[in-house]
Order: sequence, then structure tokens, then C-alpha cells
Amino acid sequence: MNPSLLFIFITVFVDLLGYGIMLPLLPFYVQAQDGGAAIAGALTSLYASTQLFAGPVLGALSDRYGRRPVLLICLFGTSLGYLMLGLANTLPLIFLAVFIDGLTGANLTTAYAYIADVTTKENRARGMGMVGAAFGLGLMAGPALGGLLSGYGLYVPAFTASAIALSNVIFGFFVLPESLPPEKREIKSISQIFNWGKQFTSFFRQINIQKLLISMFLLNLAFSGLQSNFPLYSNFRFQWTPTQNSFFYLYVGLCAVFIQGFLFGKLQPRFGERNLTLFGLTFMAIGLAFMALARESWMLYPAVTIVALGTGTSIPSLTALVSLRVSESEQGRLMGGTQTLLSLTSIFGPVIAGISFEAIAFSAPYWLGSLFSIFALIVFYMSLRRSASHQP
Repeated sequence: MNPSLLFIFITVFVDLLGYGIMLPLLPFYVQAQDGGAAIAGALTSLYASTQLFAGPVLGALSDRYGRRPVLLICLFGTSLGYLMLGLANTLPLIFLAVFIDGLTGANLTTAYAYIADVTTKENRARGMGMVGAAFGLGLMAGPALGGLLSGYGLYVPAFTASAIALSNVIFGFFVLPESLPPEKREIKSISQIFNWGKQFTSFFRQINIQKLLISMFLLNLAFSGLQSNFPLYSNFRFQWTPTQNSFFYLYVGLCAVFIQGFLFGKLQPRFGERNLTLFGLTFMAIGLAFMALARESWMLYPAVTIVALGTGTSIPSLTALVSLRVSESEQGRLMGGTQTLLSLTSIFGPVIAGISFEAIAFSAPYWLGSLFSIFALIVFYMSLRRSASHQP
């Protein structure tokens, strides 16, 4: 792997590693300052909401000024946010630290845009799969590392996450070349860049990617509900403990790394992005239905394997297809827009899952997730019926 792609892999890994380290520990930081569950929940909402607004802006800034400075500055901001969290001795400082991390953690949009810059049409999806593997690896390793480090002190994980992010800044400063030459940059005024509403809605006016974006939204809406609701579901149905849930999440992370980091690279040249998206969305619907139908706890493992296979093939393929339908000068704004979609699913998905769990049935979030996946499949199939001139 060349150094620049290695840097992008590490950047995404570091972002998700830090997130995975800190998310389970945030309630304890709040408790240390005499806060309660409502404040801890507000911190999680603040993080998601900040990323919601920051994604399109950072993407547009990278289209204007280049990917390298945005990536390095954001990584430095992430390091600063974790350092501040480790030093925080009041609730306002904790909120400020989470705000900074949410703001700069939206650099995933620029990382995806960098991949789009340096990959060809043929290997674009494999590049996105590499980012997905880093994503899964970070989410898998983060909670385990955070739990281990917290044994040496509650604030040790925050300082560790800060040091890892700062090390990546130094590494990137020396090895990361700019991927977007000046002649390909999109020149816009600063006021246009910071016009969040326009940045986001402009993409939905592009007919050739509308249905793909809707499919992406529905797919991630289904998956975000699974992530947030599963501990409640497993405890209610099978009386699983937090330890059993941790092993389950570890297994999901291993599946994500294997599928997106290895298997996808073998499948993509043979089947192509369109077929893998159709395959992935179908498997996503089947896997979530199997989770809803599971009668024994062991059945959850093959069911979630099918889900992981579905997401691991459909998400990078769908992201690549959208990227291929947008000009080089707009890749940053595009990835910012898709990050906003993902942030919206992180806000609405858990709410929908929670309400359906309590108001309908414990299996309802998984049936709804399966239904969302079927809708995504239908919308994607409709997008394939467009004229060849709109397809990559």
C-alpha cells in the first residue's frame, strides 16, 4: 500500500478508534462532574449534530483548498478535542471537547474524497472498501482498548486517543501528497462554502444521483437502528450480559474487516459495483429478517454474518457509484453531503428503533430494518433503469 493510501487508512482508523474508545466512557466523564443520563445523551446528540453540519462544509473547503490541509487540520483538531476531554474538570469543557471532536471528526468526508481523487473508475469501489475496513477495525478495537486503558485511570483513554491522532498528523505531514491539483479545484466564495443548506440540498437537484442517495440513506437508516438497539434486544430476548454483547460486537467488527478489507477486493473486479449493490441490499434485508426470527441466541451470529456481508458489499459499491457520477471538482462536496445523510441516519435510526421496540415488539426494529433495505433495493433498481448517458 502506498504511503498516502496508508495515511487515509490510518486516518479513518484513528477517527473511529477514538470514537470507539470514548463513546462508552462519556457517561462516566459526565458522572465525574455530577451529571446524569440526560446530559450524557445530550453529548451523543451534540456529536452527531455537529458532524451533520460540518460534513458538507469540510467537503467544500477541501474542494477549494485541497484535501491535504483539511485532513491535517482536522486530525489536529481531533487530537486537541481528546486532550481537552482528558483535562476537562467541568461539564462545559466536556461539551466543548465533544463539539471540537465532532466538528473535526467529520473529516471522513475528505478522506473519501481523497480516495475518489487517487483511484480510477475500475478500482474506486475497492478504495472505498479499504476505508470501510478501517472503519470496522476502529470500531472493533476502540471499545476494547478504551476498556483496557480505563483500568489505569478514567482519563488515560482520552490522552491516548489524543496522542494517536497527533502522531498521525506528524506522519501525514511528511508522507501525504495533495490529491487535488489547483486546476481541478472548485473556486467558490467563502459565503457559499459555509452556506450549509445550499451545500446539502444542491446534490438532491442532480437527477443522476438522487435515487442512489435515497438508497444510501435507507440502507444506513436500517443499519444504525441495529447498532443502537441490539443490546436492548439481546438482553430482553436472550438475557445477554454486556460481556456477551461485547463479544458479539467484536465478531461484527471482524466480519467488517474481512469482508471490506479482503473479500470485497476479490468480488468487485468480477461482479462490478451494480451487481454487488443489488447483492448486498438483498442480503441486508434477509439478514435483518433472520435476526428478527432468531429463536436461539446462537442464531444471531449467522444472521449478523449475512448482514455484514450485505453492508460490506453494498456500502462501498454504492458510494463508488455516486462518486463516479460527479465531477472531480465536486468530490469533496459530494462526500460532505453523503456524510450528512449518514449523520441524519445516526439521529433518526436509533429513535425509530427505540420507539418501535417499545411500542410494537422487541423484533420490530429488525423487521423495519429489513423493510428499509427492501425499499433501498427497489430505489436502486429504479436508478439502473436510467439512460446509459447517466451511468458511469
